[in-house]
Amino acid sequence: MKKIVKYSAMAAICLVVASGCRKEYNEINTDPSTYNPKTFNPNFVLTSAQLGYSGSVDLGYDTWRANLIYCSTMMQGLSSVISYWAGDKYNLNPGYTAAYWGFSANTITSGDGAYPEQVRLIVDLVANTKGKPEYKNLHQISRIMRALIFQRLTDLYGDVPYSEAGLGFLEKNYTPKYDKQKDMYVDMIKEVTEAVAALDANGDKPSADVFYNGNPEKWKRFGNSLILRMGMRLSKVDPAAAQVYVQQVLGKTMTSNEDNAFIMGDLSGGRTTMNRNSQVLAGDGGEEQFYIKWSKTFIDFLKTNNDPRLGVIAVTNLFVNKDSKAQNPDANTNPAVQKGMPNGKDQSVIPGLSITLDPSFSGYVNYSSPSPALIKKNGPTFVLTYGESELLLADAAQRFGVGGSAADHYRKGVVASITYLQQYDPAAVITETVANAYADAHPYNAANGLEMINTQYWALNNTKLDFYESWANWRRTGFPVLTPVVYPGNATNGTIPRRFPYPVAEAASNATNYNAAIAGIPGGDLLTSRVWWDKL
Repeated sequence: MKKIVKYSAMAAICLVVASGCRKEYNEINTDPSTYNPKTFNPNFVLTSAQLGYSGSVDLGYDTWRANLIYCSTMMQGLSSVISYWAGDKYNLNPGYTAAYWGFSANTITSGDGAYPEQVRLIVDLVANTKGKPEYKNLHQISRIMRALIFQRLTDLYGDVPYSEAGLGFLEKNYTPKYDKQKDMYVDMIKEVTEAVAALDANGDKPSADVFYNGNPEKWKRFGNSLILRMGMRLSKVDPAAAQVYVQQVLGKTMTSNEDNAFIMGDLSGGRTTMNRNSQVLAGDGGEEQFYIKWSKTFIDFLKTNNDPRLGVIAVTNLFVNKDSKAQNPDANTNPAVQKGMPNGKDQSVIPGLSITLDPSFSGYVNYSSPSPALIKKNGPTFVLTYGESELLLADAAQRFGVGGSAADHYRKGVVASITYLQQYDPAAVITETVANAYADAHPYNAANGLEMINTQYWALNNTKLDFYESWANWRRTGFPVLTPVVYPGNATNGTIPRRFPYPVAEAASNATNYNAAIAGIPGGDLLTSRVWWDKL
């Protein structure tokens, strides 16, 4: 199933126009010349919002800083010895933790981040398609997209502007209140539930939808899988509600890897549609292609379990020196030689901290990099997959005794997590036979079932390069069990961070609501504070 971005030129025009004519973040949507239903086909606004969610239009800032610099290293999917990769050491860089929101030194005027690039677009789209029969399905898809966008935002920061967000043009509200995460989850699930029910097989099929080309049946399965994910996020804080939401979607979620949602990069659109994870990991940011490696934690997990993914997601000797971005065609794919780089190391000469003094060090080229199949700039950015939905169903079955057999869902999730890799590139194909042999060799054991399920969920999201979701699910479940790094001067007293602090610029642009939100955070606005659903 190919999902080439066919509308990159029109999306780029929408984005360029939509990003202009604003002086400050709190004035987003104030200029009616940006876009409106009379000027643009609203289908292409959906394209722009989807590209924004994938990180494709952010010039790398939120993907680079939030997903890679912070989430990937905190979750020990990737490892880095570059000093400004703050997440690897649990250091606080306020500009980097603010990047996803849309406020840092480099994003105030350029409009990068979720609120300018995603929220502003999707809120307008929902409003401007409501009650219009010709856009019936586009409206429902937009409601689902809105929940998808806000789930990531609230999972990263906690209470955030939601019900009043993006209403600058529509309602002249430039200082939105921060909604409670609990209230957001109730409303997001309600919105997706209603949207799924209203999708019409005989209605419009938005051709500019770069997830599913407007297919309402696939959007129904996507929406129900999103409800499953949102419902399971509540498994610790409100298990009764979590069970209700899970039972609501049983038998209605994704059915195979053909339902996977992803956006295929398209270099013909230039930077607008480029796969942003790949851009960074292939070296467009500087020397990162040479110094960013798979984490020792992740590679050791794959090696210990003789996991067939190791031979397709990791290579050694890919970039031969820090000054070259050329990929070595003779990079070593042999699983036996793959080696992950420890987290919490640097380029100093201090014993215990220096990577070059670590017993594992034999040259940077001998640590494992993400394979070329995973870091193509025109490759896919995965959003939500069948493998995730099956593993979440396995968790629900084990935890709550609903939805059938945990062992059955687990097996389906593991097999799908292995075989989906072919959607990256033909070089990453792992056959059903091989995947089933792995599942046979690692049967489900209810005694440590939740750990098995959620460690596989972590492994899947590592290969998806969706470290946002790795971090969220780890905070929900505590799995996999990770050993924190203890780096001198870290901001968390050697504990893995639990949330991103709010952008400090909010103190000036939205002071009253910002101060009220901070006052409601137990322990203060810190990396160690917890969002509502993240309970001990």
